[in-house]
Amino acid sequence: MMNEISYGLIVEIGVSILLMMTIGYCFVLNNRLKRLHADKNALRQMVADLVQATNLANSAISSLKDNATEADIMLSTRLRDADIFANELANHISSGQAVLERISQITQAASQKNVSTSQVQEQGANAALKRLREYQLQRENAA
Repeated sequence: MMNEISYGLIVEIGVSILLMMTIGYCFVLNNRLKRLHADKNALRQMVADLVQATNLANSAISSLKDNATEADIMLSTRLRDADIFANELANHISSGQAVLERISQITQAASQKNVSTSQVQEQGANAALKRLREYQLQRENAA
């Protein structure tokens, strides 16, 4: 009988030890599941923040595209206006050159008596014409 009690007791102790180990393991698993659940909530929040940041970036890109389109239209308009102005300015310069040449011819005809004065005026007129031509070339090259 003693053997039966000691065998029974040993089995009972063994089962008790296994039961305590199972309870301990369940406790460890429960803690890990709590941490995993907390990480899940943090991950969910991080994904929500990422979606929000993506939406903000998409709206910013859309706004930048609209601004770029508007700037392109405005720049095209200004360039067209600048071309028109440059053409008008070139026409005015040409007209000014023609007027200057006529004035030079009139001055030259009126001063046939004084040759030295005529030469000085002609040199001044030629210098002015040269400066106007250079200015016109610079404007055409800039356009």
